[in-house]
Amino acid sequence: MGALERVGKRVLAFNEIVGEMLMLLGQTVWFFREAPRNLQSIFTQMAIIGYETLPIASVMAFFVGMVLALQTGVELQKYGTQNIIGGIVGLSMVRELGPVMTSFLVAGRAGSAMAAEIGVMKVYEEIDALKTLDINPVRYLAMPRLIACLICVPALVIYANFVGVLGGAFMSHLHPKIFISYSTYYDSLKTALKFKEVGAGLIKATTFGGIIALVACYTGFKTSGGARGIAQSTTRAVVMSFMLILVADYFLTRLLM
Repeated sequence: MGALERVGKRVLAFNEIVGEMLMLLGQTVWFFREAPRNLQSIFTQMAIIGYETLPIASVMAFFVGMVLALQTGVELQKYGTQNIIGGIVGLSMVRELGPVMTSFLVAGRAGSAMAAEIGVMKVYEEIDALKTLDINPVRYLAMPRLIACLICVPALVIYANFVGVLGGAFMSHLHPKIFISYSTYYDSLKTALKFKEVGAGLIKATTFGGIIALVACYTGFKTSGGARGIAQSTTRAVVMSFMLILVADYFLTRLLM
């Protein structure tokens, strides 16, 4: 009976979290109509999420593309089919690795920062002060972050896909066992990559961006317990974002296939 009670409590807690996150999402979307009056906050968040993430996204994408080309190119060379490596790298980046890896990067870097910032405001009662001043915390804190994530994560994914494809081309041309020309690489990429594939990747990226912002804001608003609570909320935001991104990735892949 004790085990059943524990399972029941966990199910109730899970349902409570889902319900609260959906309510937060609904309230945040409702305040989208206030976006024109909060452009400065939105642009600030876009700079933090997008611009400041570009350097590490560049390194990540370039070397992911190089590793893809190296791993697949050496195997394809055994069968004399290394000419198709451009299509393989392009499809892998656009369909899966670009959206997922970039979203992981944003969740670990910007999502944790958002959760920590809101968590500090919650612990030190700054959110209560906002309510006293008749400022809605969801409009002031969550809405700009969600809009910024919905814009910046797809933009970062497009950039990461481009850099990853360049990294694959660089490796494919310079590695002595693979060695294909840039024109051959580009022809293979152009043949394999269709607009539908790019669109599917951007749908994933937009969804993942929404997940990152929603989870970060939710965990920040639920923070309690001082410095230890802030650290726990930050960790929880990153772990929950990673898990939800992977779950959403599976269902979106099934839906978009």
